[in-house]
Amino acid sequence: MAAGLFEGQYVWHPAADDRRLASVCVDVRAGRYLSAREALEETRADFGLRAHRSLVMASEAADSDLAERWLAEEPSPEAALLWARVAVLRALRAADTKDGRAEALERIALTACERAAVMTPADPTPWAAKLSMARLHDLREPAPQGLLTAPPGPWRLFSHILRLDPWHREGHHRFLAFFFTRHGGSVNAAWDVAAFLSQRAPASSPLRLLPLVALVESYNPSQLLVDRTWEQPQWRSTALAIYQNWLPEVPGYRFTPVLDLSYLAHALFMSQREFEARAVFTAMGPYACRMPWSVFGEPEEQLSRARRTCGMPVPGAT
Repeated sequence: MAAGLFEGQYVWHPAADDRRLASVCVDVRAGRYLSAREALEETRADFGLRAHRSLVMASEAADSDLAERWLAEEPSPEAALLWARVAVLRALRAADTKDGRAEALERIALTACERAAVMTPADPTPWAAKLSMARLHDLREPAPQGLLTAPPGPWRLFSHILRLDPWHREGHHRFLAFFFTRHGGSVNAAWDVAAFLSQRAPASSPLRLLPLVALVESYNPSQLLVDRTWEQPQWRSTALAIYQNWLPEVPGYRFTPVLDLSYLAHALFMSQREFEARAVFTAMGPYACRMPWSVFGEPEEQLSRARRTCGMPVPGAT
């Protein structure tokens, strides 16, 4: 799906140009779930779209009783999935804010994930949601052979997701996040896991972006010449390979993959490949997200600076 032309204002909504999802979000905020059910039912054979839509819906429903009410009134697989997503978001939010209810909310979330998984055994989405909570318990299972640092982690849970969908995007990103320093991991472990997972993926897969995600996570502004890191041959060649092999696949997507495009545009911009970055910004159209720009400053300012350097229009320009 083409993002369309930039019309002068960024669109920050995570639904991007998935108009069906954007409409559902309006209904969810109003307390209605019929359109959510229909939008999720049509994703039963598209796990990537199912993961994306269910996560965005959950972000809209997490502060209301919609998920509980839907599940009570209509205990369908879609209702169970949204409830699992909402329960996980609440559990993680409570853990990160040291809320006294964190343990109880986590138990609820685990139960909700298990219920959703039982109702749709082939769907990796409940397992990916469960994987996002692995950092709360610091699961440390032995790593398989092939990793230099052999970092222990939730390998069995991740392996189950791979059996259901070998290239599940969210599952890979959730697993990599377990090794981030902000979750108790290390820079070397995150790089090792990112390289291991990306090298397994097809050249045209968005999973090839995982090393660029790990690179942003390791960013330390106090290090000398840190902004020149992306100009190093290994990172420049990584970004260019993704540009050449993955970007041509994007027009076939059912929605614009804004987050993945943002990481690629950022890497190309930082490696001084403005021509290629311009093509990625064009593919993004008006759609924007906070990452990775927020790591380097105020996200809109950082995004506009990169676009301006690449000769692209920015909001407020005359």
